Amino acid sequence: MRDAEHGEASPKSSRLVISSLSCSLIGETQIVYISPDTLAFKIYRKEKAKEIFNCNYGFNETFQKEMNEQDLKIVGVDDNGNARIVELSDHRFFMATLFLPQSSSNAEKPHPLIVEYLNAAKAFQGIKQEVEIKI
Repeated sequence: MRDAEHGEASPKSSRLVISSLSCSLIGETQIVYISPDTLAFKIYRKEKAKEIFNCNYGFNETFQKEMNEQDLKIVGVDDNGNARIVELSDHRFFMATLFLPQSSSNAEKPHPLIVEYLNAAKAFQGIKQEVEIKI
């Protein structure tokens, strides 16, 4: 979507893929339903998760069908089917969430998305070092 815009940066755009929510989700806790056969599902190891939100903007559902026909897929939704997690399925780790994983993460119980992000970064660094050594 080359002309996709964010409502906070370009509120008068005709193609607001990210738009103002009808009500704020700041401080809200919601259940997110995770699609099977996705990286998010592999990370969570379950079909649903309780997450804390801190946002006033979200994915414009008008573009949901178009989005799911692209490489970037909606893989987590709320009770109403609104996008909460998206990922690039052919990428080792490319994921975006409407919630903030760091809000419910701490040293004793780190959020699974943060742990997997760090694992992916560590693996990427190893691949990068192998390539640099071979050159």
